[in-house]
Amino acid sequence: MSASLLENLNPEQRAAVTLPHESALILAGAGSGKTRVLTTRMVWLIQTGQVSPLGVLAVTFTNKAAKEMMTRVSAMLPINTRGMWVGTFHGLANRLLRTHYREAGLPQSFQILDSQDQLSAIKRLMKAMNVDTEKYEPKKVQRFINGNKEAGLRARDVEAFDDYSMRMTELYEAYDAQCQREGVADFPELLLRAYELLYRNEPLRQHYQDRFRHILIDEFQDTNTLQYRWLKLFAGPRTALFAVGDDDQSIYAFRGANTANMAEFEREFAHGNVIKLEQNYRSHGNILTAANTLISQNAHRLGKNLWTAEGEGEPIRVFHAYSDQEEASFVVDEVRALNREGMNLSDMALLYRSNAQSRVLEHALFSASVPYRVYGGLRFFERQEVKHALAYLRLLTNPEDDGAFLRVVNFPTRGIGARTLGQLADGAARAGTSLWQAACTAGGKVAGFAKLIEDIKQVTADLPLAEAIDHVIEASGLADYYRADKEGADRLENLNELINAAALFAEESEAATYDAVDASAPAGAESFRALDTFLAHAALEAGEHQAGAGHDALQLMTVHAAKGLEFHAVFITGLEEGLFPHEQSAYDSTRASARSGSESFRANEESGLEEERRLMYVAITRARRRLYLSHAQSRMLHGQTRYSLPSRFLDELPEQVLLNLNRRNEPAYSSGSPKPAEGYKGASGYSAPAAPRSPQTGNDTGYKVGQSVVHAKFGTGIIIDFEGRGADARVQVKFRNAGSKWLALAYAKLAPA
Repeated sequence: MSASLLENLNPEQRAAVTLPHESALILAGAGSGKTRVLTTRMVWLIQTGQVSPLGVLAVTFTNKAAKEMMTRVSAMLPINTRGMWVGTFHGLANRLLRTHYREAGLPQSFQILDSQDQLSAIKRLMKAMNVDTEKYEPKKVQRFINGNKEAGLRARDVEAFDDYSMRMTELYEAYDAQCQREGVADFPELLLRAYELLYRNEPLRQHYQDRFRHILIDEFQDTNTLQYRWLKLFAGPRTALFAVGDDDQSIYAFRGANTANMAEFEREFAHGNVIKLEQNYRSHGNILTAANTLISQNAHRLGKNLWTAEGEGEPIRVFHAYSDQEEASFVVDEVRALNREGMNLSDMALLYRSNAQSRVLEHALFSASVPYRVYGGLRFFERQEVKHALAYLRLLTNPEDDGAFLRVVNFPTRGIGARTLGQLADGAARAGTSLWQAACTAGGKVAGFAKLIEDIKQVTADLPLAEAIDHVIEASGLADYYRADKEGADRLENLNELINAAALFAEESEAATYDAVDASAPAGAESFRALDTFLAHAALEAGEHQAGAGHDALQLMTVHAAKGLEFHAVFITGLEEGLFPHEQSAYDSTRASARSGSESFRANEESGLEEERRLMYVAITRARRRLYLSHAQSRMLHGQTRYSLPSRFLDELPEQVLLNLNRRNEPAYSSGSPKPAEGYKGASGYSAPAAPRSPQTGNDTGYKVGQSVVHAKFGTGIIIDFEGRGADARVQVKFRNAGSKWLALAYAKLAPA
């Protein structure tokens, strides 16, 4: 069977799959079949007897990817995959901590705080400590805590250099103590606690190093510092690491991703053993030529060149709009034309760099009655009514969870006011207990709430998971509350969907990525209750998004959200300086190093630009057959009209693969635009102009707002303001590399671009 397993692989894929027992870096370009290589490598190792299913550790970045990997393995191998360790970093860390909760210093039924729950816990802590929330904003405290955890730093390890950082460190330490007391863990804590567990427990570390002979990592370019350190703890002297990634698609620096991990991995483990997957099975040749040429501008990359056997395909269409409304109108016209020609709306994607751009696009689509879906809306497990139900469930398994207690103690309303809760909190603080314990000894309505939870717990103790959740929703009063609300029908449907989710989870529990009792784990591992595992599943799945089924709709999303997706036709909009590349990228990357000298400043500014270029590379490589690029001369953002130069990324694309599109008989926006093909007409009647015309003047000087100009000293820019007439006229020009400047036309030596 091993021969048939390999027969449809190209030479590079086959070389990666059949590597001997050694570590390697697989540099997998966009659309090169990396998921296929990963799963086939796993199956090949098991099928050829080199490792048992329990000896494989496979790490992904999304639950969807982990599930797809397990599905493919199950289809190719007649084995029970239940005991295999395949999942996300956080999912596997959760599994490790559940199995070894005693060694990790956690209660067996510890609960996971999502981002919103964590913020609520921080606010509660700051209130108890009388902290000024204007000086120490809760969200900044949250970022401080998470940033340090993701760097592997506890409060005692953080370097405090002034009063502000000292106070932030104190809050971090107090927050950790509160979480420990309540038996909860946030997302960054899962990985940090798992890392600490393996680092300090040598017998346990040795056990897993002996067990996992092969470690496979997907999307390695997205790993942060702590994730890489955690992986290295699993790597013993006999372990082979198989890291698959693409440094050209590293776009999550704002989340802590460290693209330098790839080069470090090559030095530490691969020792130059690098296989490049460059044959692309997604896009036509012109799209790949554009992507290769663009990304070659980045200096800090491992290097590869995508190619395809599918031919050059269609040219890349470029549209130069005078306004964001005209850009939106163009997109709508092209989408409708493609749809009339037989392309499904769901096979098209409209991408933008910033969410603020979507308003004009959505308005144009709505006005034209084009169905669309914004990818990445409010997720199911983050909806208010679902989080209320989950809080009740959390109290059933862990009454010490103060965050869950406070969320539902007075929801639906039971007449328990802020004063009563304040007194309860004071009593709990004096006694050193949880709010639940204080409520059990209190009287009145608070005691009534405690009795309600105890009654629910008693009734649901022996019920199947879905029936137990159904009872909680009814007995808690949530169902009646939303039935009585005239706008509560949708929320009630979501609660019913939660019951459905529980039923489906129970059915699929046998194929879950972690098992209740690991037969090969050290003694002491105990099984979980179904509700515990479902709550962990809910927290871990909170980031997954599922669009409504049965409706053909155009997909709208940011470029970041498009990572990992592909479409027949892709529109990349807003290609303007300051928007894409985003002006904030340079600021974010330089503000931390601005005090360390101009060379460091320039280096970090370039790093920010390189990440933006990688983001553009990701956007381009989402397209299979047709790609549109557009920009607007003027755009309404944040209530103001802004004039911008075309993105430098347009200048970095090869002219021979580009085709200018503009309305018939209208000029292209920039005289430096790629040359069009004479007589070509776009799907919706847009055509390449025969020749550009000079811009019309709006005054007696020959210049107008929005016109591209060139200055001998400052370079290329665009006129954004104008005042005066004749010899007294002056213009404000926004230069690409010199900022905005007012220039007197009589002396400026300005020329049309």
